[in-house]
Amino acid sequence: MSVKIKKGAALASLSITPLIDVVFLLLIFFLVTSKFAEQDKEMDLPLASASTAQPMNAATAKYINIDEQGNFFIDGQRMDPAEVEIMLRRLARDNPVSQKVIVNAHQGSPVKSTIWAIDLCRKAGIADPVFSTEGE
Repeated sequence: MSVKIKKGAALASLSITPLIDVVFLLLIFFLVTSKFAEQDKEMDLPLASASTAQPMNAATAKYINIDEQGNFFIDGQRMDPAEVEIMLRRLARDNPVSQKVIVNAHQGSPVKSTIWAIDLCRKAGIADPVFSTEGE
């Protein structure tokens, strides 16, 4: 005995609306997370210039931004040196081998703040912080 399948009824009951909803939610999620990831890189600071500046891949790096008054900013939030040290220790503990820290210091910031950033990195176990500069 042969079985007859109604192909039109099977296709009519298939709804792709939930699939479209999920795709849009994923799209929104990735757009929002990529915006937060770029927030540190986009802080508008005039950097000091260096003739030997080279580009680097900073995908997993943490940015420490220092403004003209010497204030520290990480992830868009102002932090005092004690908070920066705690955060750097946590980063070094989570990724002890390859944690990168990039220091963006305003060209008019006090040298004391930049040296403080180096010292905080070394106390936390991050040996070589990288400094952003403008190339020629």
